Amino acid sequence: MSLEFEISESFAKELDGSDTLARFRQRFYIPAGKIYMDGNSLGLLSKDAEASLLRVLDEFKQLGIDGWMEGSPPWYTLAEELGRKQASLVGARPDEVVVHSSNTVNLHNLVSTFFEPGSGRNKILIDELNFPSDKYAVDSQLSLHGLDPERHRVMVKSRDGMTLQEEDIVDAMDDDVALALLPSVLYRSGQLLDIEYLTGEAHKRGIIIGFDCCHSVGAVPHSFADWDVDFAFWCNYKYMNSGPGGTASLYVNRKHFGRVPGLCGWWGYNKDKQFNMDLDFEPAGTAGAWQIGTVHLFSTAPLEGSLDIFLEAGIQNIREKSLKQTEYLMYLIDGLLSGEPYNYSIGTPREQKRRGGHVALQHDTEAIRINAALKKRGVIPDFRFPNVIRLAPIALYTSYHEIWQVVMHLREIIELKEYERFPKTRGTVA
Repeated sequence: MSLEFEISESFAKELDGSDTLARFRQRFYIPAGKIYMDGNSLGLLSKDAEASLLRVLDEFKQLGIDGWMEGSPPWYTLAEELGRKQASLVGARPDEVVVHSSNTVNLHNLVSTFFEPGSGRNKILIDELNFPSDKYAVDSQLSLHGLDPERHRVMVKSRDGMTLQEEDIVDAMDDDVALALLPSVLYRSGQLLDIEYLTGEAHKRGIIIGFDCCHSVGAVPHSFADWDVDFAFWCNYKYMNSGPGGTASLYVNRKHFGRVPGLCGWWGYNKDKQFNMDLDFEPAGTAGAWQIGTVHLFSTAPLEGSLDIFLEAGIQNIREKSLKQTEYLMYLIDGLLSGEPYNYSIGTPREQKRRGGHVALQHDTEAIRINAALKKRGVIPDFRFPNVIRLAPIALYTSYHEIWQVVMHLREIIELKEYERFPKTRGTVA
């Protein structure tokens, strides 16, 4: 994709005029008077998601317990049905994805399934830039096996504090590593790792590999089945717009079906026999086996409407626009804000194949106060300590003109020294 941009406001409006996905914006609730640039942290509510939630509420009101089989679709198999719909977004087979629980619970279940330490392999490989919850979970899983996390956790270091080099990850895949757990997109910098390459290198060394895809699913298409990824997991409240605390998803490669999950629960039982209430666990022959407890209907239902939008828009079209929007944002930052007195910089890789859906805008001295000033101006960004303002143009509802406006706000905040009006302390939820 070779892109040529101009700095003028009129050019931004021209981009909006030719945007084939612009029509989806009207299906989202955009906060009044705001420019929402935080969809990588919490995506906005769509009218489609609202409708699917209200439908399930009405089914509960009208049907009561009969909704389990008479809902449309039946509640009993809703998690599997939505998994089938979501599979195409991640390049999975229809039975390899299920919508279930929360992200870290799914991580615990998957690691407890696939980490089988022996005398030869008893370490888990992670990286120092992944979301901290993943490290917490890995350390607790090591401890449950009676292993010292400091000795049995292999930590890949970053060379620059923002990005990872795939060759450094591969170099750390030694003979002691049983399992590797990595992010698809780094949550601070927005770097997209080469999942296919890392999976192939792990398998050459006999290592099971899984990915935390919270910051990529819904913005970046994947090909999990073709790449032979062992497992993956992700939340659905970021780019997938399912709502705060919305039910998460997990992927398990079909070659692992029949394996008993590390954390068994009745909702992962063979669906045809689940209500026989047999005492011996018989796992479902799909990714559904990794469910633990009953599907959370009201946290899951909004995802149905959201998925309808994604399937209509097409994940490849979404990715194409996302890349164009982030490149346009970086172009404006480079052209208007990189020199004195602004001193902004970009911590996101420039190559399209190494970039996820957000841009890490850096300011070495005043990022916290600039972030606060943006919010005061009606721009909703996202701050990550110590100096990163994450800006995420969302292909389904962010306009190019809004991107242009955000850059103008960033410029004026420095020119007018508005940041000086705010304390140098971040908010509780940054």
